[in-house]
Formats: sequence, structure tokens, C-alpha cells
Amino acid sequence: MFSGAEKTSFPDIRRQRILGLPLVDELPENVARHLLSGQKASVFFLNAHCANVSAGDRSYRAAMARAEYVLPDGVGVELAARMRGRKLSANLNGTDFVPLLLREAASKGLSVYLLGGKPGTAVKAAEALRSQIPGLQIAGTRDGYAQTRNEVAAVAGINASKADIVLVAMGVPLQELWIDRNRKQIDAQLVLGVGALFDFLAGNVRRAPEIVRRARMEWIWRLAMEPARLAKRYIVGNAVFLKHASLDAARNADLADVQKRALDIGISTSALVLVGLPMLCIAAAIRVNSKGPALFRQTRIGHDGKPFEMLKFRSMRIDAEAQRDSLLATSDRQGICFKSRTDPRVTRIGRVLRRTSVDELPQLINVLKGHMSIVGPRPALPEEVAAYPAYALERLQTRPGITGIWQVSGRANIGFDKMVDMDLAYVQSRSVLLDILLIALTFRAVSTGRGAY
Repeated sequence: MFSGAEKTSFPDIRRQRILGLPLVDELPENVARHLLSGQKASVFFLNAHCANVSAGDRSYRAAMARAEYVLPDGVGVELAARMRGRKLSANLNGTDFVPLLLREAASKGLSVYLLGGKPGTAVKAAEALRSQIPGLQIAGTRDGYAQTRNEVAAVAGINASKADIVLVAMGVPLQELWIDRNRKQIDAQLVLGVGALFDFLAGNVRRAPEIVRRARMEWIWRLAMEPARLAKRYIVGNAVFLKHASLDAARNADLADVQKRALDIGISTSALVLVGLPMLCIAAAIRVNSKGPALFRQTRIGHDGKPFEMLKFRSMRIDAEAQRDSLLATSDRQGICFKSRTDPRVTRIGRVLRRTSVDELPQLINVLKGHMSIVGPRPALPEEVAAYPAYALERLQTRPGITGIWQVSGRANIGFDKMVDMDLAYVQSRSVLLDILLIALTFRAVSTGRGAY
């Protein structure tokens, strides 16, 4: 559904998929150390208001999905997790988490640049940070108005400062869209969208007392302080958010999984009865055409990142795996996954099997075993998953499938980024009705052979 700006994978930090996004699920101290480990990344926060805005703003939601890290912010997101029977490790709201991150940064000698806020606010916020965090290096400041109107100049100023961390405070969704547009040009290690943090630091807005924050009622305090500006966000917005959270929980309920599994078992069992004898004939033909077993077994990554042994009719010579690395440069497909129209390892009968997609039939056994589904993202190789950008890991949130949106839309003619976009769209909207539709479209895709090689 969405493409990633940075092609870097971060598999070693725990995440939970809530409200359609893979949220970081770690204690604040662990997250801070991880963010400062030297990897370049964008960091956004998700709260109830952000979720409401993303529901109606496709560009903002896409920017959120492209960020390497999305941190849970506030009691609303915690409630959404509980609706799905889960519990997040911590509330990582920016007002509390960013100072903790900067204290860790100061101990490492890293510098920070403040971008955003009304004229003078970033300067006051920088002074507050200096007094609160001894040794913190402020690389520079720039307001979010006239000084940032020229984005090219703003990025050049940030880069000239040699800042390691950039805090962008423009409000949702402007700050995330600004970061998303300019991230590739910014040299800094980390860029964070921090919302109202500068206003709190500068004293423009008073934070709730500690006792209110501990009771998870800070939003009520903010509403009381600015009722005219925040009434719609909190009174109407909270009701809308609860609706989104409820739909998200219902969409991911166990009943849907049971229905999908029942469909998988019914179709795979019926199909194996119908094509069992032809499959035996195909296996015999493969053995006659070239040396080696009729079935090809390969480790793939399945649901929640668990490996399994995927079955296919062998369409290549038995030494194909040994030759793969030497052929990577000949791939006709953009992105991580290798695919070549003129792959010399493919046998004569293998080309026919691939063209007709008959080589996939043994995966019906994988479906019966529960390793795969009839419909879902194609199962990836371990080395491909290791190279995934963070946003692509969401495609592992469901069982891989024999067919799916990618397969009925062009298969190997579609590049990696577009394939992941399609897979994420499926993961976030999967249903039995959608599966039935994609199964029907698969017959058309197989008959045309488009993208099959």
C-alpha cells in the first residue's frame, strides 16, 4: 500500500501492528538506545488525533507508513491495543520521550537542531533544553514560518549545522509531510516529528500536573486549558477514534481468521482431489526431463516471521540455488526480489510449468498444513526479509498465499515497492469476500500468463 523512503530494515526491535501501523513496543530507555545506534531513520508518533487525521488524509498515512519508527503516544493508542487483546510496553509520547532521548544523545556527544514553532519559540525551547540537559549541543534553530518557507534553504541550513538529530515541530500532519518530502536530502541520523514539544519547553503551553499525567488524563487538562481550539479534537475526535479502533479490532478478530482458515481447507482439499492424478503425471514428466526430484523444497518466511518449507514442482536444474548469486545482476524485476525472463537455470518443462503457474500446485499441501493460505502475500526468502525496509515487515502479519493482489495484477512485471504496497493493502483490508474475489481473478491471470516466467 505504501512505499518506504529508506531501504533499511530494523528487525531487532519489537513491534505490534495497531491501527494498521507497526508500532514500537519497547520500554523508553531501550528505544532511545536503539535510535542512537547509528542507523538513519525518521521517527513519528501516533496518538488518537493522528489516527483520525490519517483516516482522511492518504498522503499523511503514507508518510506514517514510510517512517522507520512509529511510537505509540497516549491512552487512546493503549486502548486500541487492548481492544485487540494486546498490551503495549510503554506510552512513548514525545513530550516525555524526546528529552530522555536527548539526554542519551548528550552522553554520546551528539547535537540537535530545532525546526518549527512560531518565531522565537524554537530559540526558547533550545534554551530550556540546554538548562535541563547539561552537555547537550544545540546545532541550530529555525522557526516554522518565514524561515522554513524555502524548504531547500531550510534543509541546507540543517545540513550545514552538522546536526545529528533534527526535531520538527509543525503540528500534525504538516511536520510528517515535511519530513517525508525532505528526508532523503537531510544528512542527520534522526529526524523526529514532535508536535507541541517546543511550546511546552518554551512555556507557551502549560503541561498537566504530574498527578493528572499519571492518571492518563492529560487530554482533559489540555481541553480545559484551550476549550475553543481543542473541543473538536478531543470531544468529537475521541468518539471518532473509538469507532476506528473498534473497527480495527473487529477486522482482526479471531472469527475472520477462522473463516479464512475454513475457506483455505475447503479449497485446498477439493483442489487436491481434482488435480491429484494430473500432479502425479507432472511429477513423472519432470523426472524424465531432468535429473533430480520432482518437488523443490525451499525455506521461506511465513506468518509472524516464522520459517517453513515451501513446496513447488521443480522447474530448474538441481544446481539452481548454487548459481543464484551469480545471476542477481540479470534480474528483470526492480527491488529486492530476483526474477529473470531468461534465467538459464529453468528447464524446458519448467518454462511451461511457470508460464501456466502449474509449478505452484504443491503449495496446496502447504495450505492444508497451515503454513500458507490460498490468498496472501507471496512467501519471501529469508535473505529477502533480512533486506526489507521496516514498513515491508507488515506483510508478514498474515499467512503467505498462493495467489494475491500482486499475482492478479501482473506478477513479475511489478517491482518490489509496488508489490509491497499491494500486499500491505491486502493485510489491512483482508476478508473472506476479498479472498473469493482474488481467487476468481486468479483464473484470468493464469489464463493470460501475464508476468509469469
